[in-house]
Amino acid sequence: MLKLYGFTVSNYFNMAKMALLEKGIDFEFVDTRPSQAGDFLAKSPMGKVPCLETSEGFISETDVIFDYLEDLGQGPALMPTNAFEKAKVRELIKQIELYVELPARTCFAEAFFGGTVSEETKDKARASLAKGIDCLKRNGQFAPYIAGASFTYADIMFMHSVSLAGACAKRVLGMNLLEDFPQAKALSDLLATRESSKRVAADQKAG
Repeated sequence: MLKLYGFTVSNYFNMAKMALLEKGIDFEFVDTRPSQAGDFLAKSPMGKVPCLETSEGFISETDVIFDYLEDLGQGPALMPTNAFEKAKVRELIKQIELYVELPARTCFAEAFFGGTVSEETKDKARASLAKGIDCLKRNGQFAPYIAGASFTYADIMFMHSVSLAGACAKRVLGMNLLEDFPQAKALSDLLATRESSKRVAADQKAG
């Protein structure tokens, strides 16, 4: 059986967990924090979560875990088979990660951990987040899912990254990321109705 290492507050752990639930693949949860300890670095070379233990060894990085799960050929497909459509899903995943989540992360210390960040950092985050959201407006289809008619890994990334970035932006930057983005708000509401989403949210709250 696969083993998923991480903890329920981690949005990237929750992405991998949601993918496993959507696929209907049995797995064991191993409650684990990021660590630079040697035994964990042998599992996850950067010491990050999530990582996935398979019968052949360990895999880290969430988008790589997505690809592995898809290549197993179990459960419903969460990636198109057409080469161009598959590339568009991966493009959206990368754009959400680089241009929405990462700018928001520069302010996470103040948003969630009781720290402070400089006004310069906040100004850069505001500008970068605005560009990132504009990118999604241009590239997302929202028909009703972000890459079109089918639920994909890009929706999992959207759900767990955009919501976290939005919470950070509201607390620290005075921004409502989805204020003039009704398609994204509708998608967020739709994704919240999925059984996998409800399970992840309940486990996150309990944890």
